[in-house]
Amino acid sequence: MRVLCEVGAVCEAYQDAAFRNLPCRRLQLDECWSWIYCKEKNRTEEIARVNPDAGDVWLWVAIDADTKLVPSWTLGQRDLSTAMDFVSDLASRLRNRVQLTSDGLRVYLNAIEDVFGADVDYAILTKVYAAAQENETRYSPAKCIACESKPMIGKPDYRHVSTSFVERQNWTLRTNVRRYTRLSNGFSRKLQNHAAAVALNYFAYNFIKIHRTLRMTPAMAAGVTDRLWDVQDLVALWGSYERRAERAA
Repeated sequence: MRVLCEVGAVCEAYQDAAFRNLPCRRLQLDECWSWIYCKEKNRTEEIARVNPDAGDVWLWVAIDADTKLVPSWTLGQRDLSTAMDFVSDLASRLRNRVQLTSDGLRVYLNAIEDVFGADVDYAILTKVYAAAQENETRYSPAKCIACESKPMIGKPDYRHVSTSFVERQNWTLRTNVRRYTRLSNGFSRKLQNHAAAVALNYFAYNFIKIHRTLRMTPAMAAGVTDRLWDVQDLVALWGSYERRAERAA
């Protein structure tokens, strides 16, 4: 676990430095739910005293629709404060005016208006689901029968108003990161461990794993790197950060 936390911190720091002045044009935003130590409904005063981070935690994530790069993510609650942190971080990494698409969560509009002002094209996409059939279990997904697009700021191109890529990325996250597997006991006991696992996952996704459609990694497609990374490179990066910390000490 100590190694996970150290490597996760290195992955987060490296991507924070590397993902700057990005040429993204179209980004999709979404949130993914998990929990630390226990679900919010099971959190008691005694648990809160022992572990203040216990309860629900939301992963806010952005993906570039063209390069499939995940340039920004934030862990926190599903509220305006976390939305502001997330959108502000995303905006600090972009070179150009962008088009954003999110679901209908209201705090997105407030955060995007405050951070971007009028210098953005933003639309929301709301999905309409059919009522569940009597013979379906509660874990069966409802059938999506319609999608409603609504421009909120600027002039978004309706051809690119979509959340399909970010929703597919959430599926990839739940497949690859044990802590996001539903109906399991693989959840994190500490927020630090959870954050490290998320950072390591996105490092592997952005730099090491070849995207099947792009035939290269998202970081290569976005021009962040000109080569395919592997686990050896990550270990070397970890070592360089350790040596840097030792010299600083």
